[in-house]
Amino acid sequence: MKKNLDKEITWLKRDCPNCGQAEIERLKKGEPIDYIIGWKEFLGCRIDLSYKPLIPREETEFWVEQVIKDLAIKPLDSKSQKLTVLDLFAGSGCIGLAVLKHYPKIKMTFGEKEGKLVKQIRKNLKLNKLKANVVQSDIFSNINKKFDIIFANPPYAQTRWIKRVQKSVLLYEPRLAVFGGTDGLKFIKPFLHQAKSHLRPDGKIYLEFDTGQRPAITRLLKQFGYTDWQFHQDQFGKWRWVKVSL
Repeated sequence: MKKNLDKEITWLKRDCPNCGQAEIERLKKGEPIDYIIGWKEFLGCRIDLSYKPLIPREETEFWVEQVIKDLAIKPLDSKSQKLTVLDLFAGSGCIGLAVLKHYPKIKMTFGEKEGKLVKQIRKNLKLNKLKANVVQSDIFSNINKKFDIIFANPPYAQTRWIKRVQKSVLLYEPRLAVFGGTDGLKFIKPFLHQAKSHLRPDGKIYLEFDTGQRPAITRLLKQFGYTDWQFHQDQFGKWRWVKVSL
């Protein structure tokens, strides 16, 4: 534990030259280093965390990078540059920002329920010199358009497993962005139920989930009439995301 703390103190001094003993004490108490520094790098984007969104995870960064590479298989022609993309449950906006940075001519929309995080996304767009539409929306409540691609990273941790969640997450990160009800499907189920009506022909969904939810998500996909999907593992060999195609 001391070795990890020493390493984080080194990172703090490197990435936050103005940080001093007060910030080191916050670190010792368990506050995530990314909140103390105030930002986190995500696939070439600087993600400001001043409104305390969920800190972007390395598992998310891994699969988003895979998707960006997948999108690069086809050269950017006039049609692909007009792709309409939605980043739902956007939080800090890290997923949509990373995709937009690599494909700046796509039409990106961010959907986020929390008002302060709508401000966070707008701040991160400005910080990374990117432009997109930002909508305050509870899932699809204020989103009426159809999209070629929908990214979704909803809250999916199961509240019955709360004791398994890291203490720093419980103490410092927003629980509304972490927990998805008793079975973790509180937001995934209505999302999948509604998403088909918000996809264009040949549209695709990229959904992150908890590793143990693969069977339940398979049942939901069948229940809601989806017929084409592929599950994928993260860098740690755990089932982490699914690509669903119409």
